[in-house]
Amino acid sequence: MTSTQGHDEVRFAIVGTGLMGIEHIRNLKLRPDVRIAALCDPVKKSLERARTALGDDASGVAEFSDCGAFVAAAKSRLQVDAVIVASPNHTHHEVLKLLFGTRLHILCEKPLCTTLDDARRIAEAADAHTRTTGGVFSVGMEYRYMPPVSEFIARVKAGEVGKLRMLAIREHRFPFLPKVGDWNRFSRNTGGTMVEKCCHFFDLMRFIVGAEPVRLYCSGAMDVNHQDERYAGEKPDIIDNSYTIVDFANGARAMLDLCMFAEGSQNQEEIAAVGDLAKLEVLIPDGDLIFSPRVGFAGKKIERRHVAVEQALLGAGHHHGATYFQHEAFLAAIRGRSAVEVSANDGLRAVAMGVAAERSAQEKKVVEIPRLGD
Repeated sequence: MTSTQGHDEVRFAIVGTGLMGIEHIRNLKLRPDVRIAALCDPVKKSLERARTALGDDASGVAEFSDCGAFVAAAKSRLQVDAVIVASPNHTHHEVLKLLFGTRLHILCEKPLCTTLDDARRIAEAADAHTRTTGGVFSVGMEYRYMPPVSEFIARVKAGEVGKLRMLAIREHRFPFLPKVGDWNRFSRNTGGTMVEKCCHFFDLMRFIVGAEPVRLYCSGAMDVNHQDERYAGEKPDIIDNSYTIVDFANGARAMLDLCMFAEGSQNQEEIAAVGDLAKLEVLIPDGDLIFSPRVGFAGKKIERRHVAVEQALLGAGHHHGATYFQHEAFLAAIRGRSAVEVSANDGLRAVAMGVAAERSAQEKKVVEIPRLGD
């Protein structure tokens, strides 16, 4: 592997070329400082779609149907520096075990794993990978990198709302899309909706609040979607709506409002931070930030700012330009210009919150969050 200090070209492999893998391909193609060197997926049709996404850049790209074969090639003849793991959730554990020790830099899509035990093991192995090989390890939490959300986070952390006391996140969206083999219809493959989808939001909560969660209560069920679907005679078992309340160690509270049968909503995500001085909101995809200081009921003062995102970035995926900026942060860590922004530990803790939420919804009770070695 050649040096990736400075501005040397970074050669990527994509493991898992489904919907999210193709989003990574499209965003990497926007960068002049990277090249896609290999694709790996056991499904031929997925590989064909990935090659279509590569277009003229497909020439010379190696293709593998087995991750073990890819890793063997990466250790010998294949010139590759970094790998993005975008395979189905339940495969992350086995794929990552093959990649550790290869000296490759690894960006693993969320969730880190589907169970807390697997996530613990992978987080420990990721730390060892970094220590022994120097390979960077990061977890894909795109929502941090949506430009309007990034500005929202920066303003909250700068103290514009004062001492943060309440954080509310609402996602009202479309149902889960069909995936190859229908793997995302069952909690045994995804970890459950509160892990698969909501680890993004639990990660945002920890990052914005700046403290660890203590306990949560989740009320959720599958009430509307997938009712008539059957796969080999089996009905899906994934939550399609929920409310989750989280208590944090610093006294702040957060709430997640999820509905996956609300595709007609004007904004898919709405996030509001309320402190003792002001309230700040961000709306996606409108891209607006709304600031409302405490100036008295009669003197209400609202400031609205729009955060624009380049059309090329919006068109390259489904995360409001975030994947491009996530790659930028990953590349900065690879090149030694900054620390990893989303660590394996962050991925582990997001999974822990999601697992606790799934349990809370099933058992209809408050669940304490594991301390995970704090």
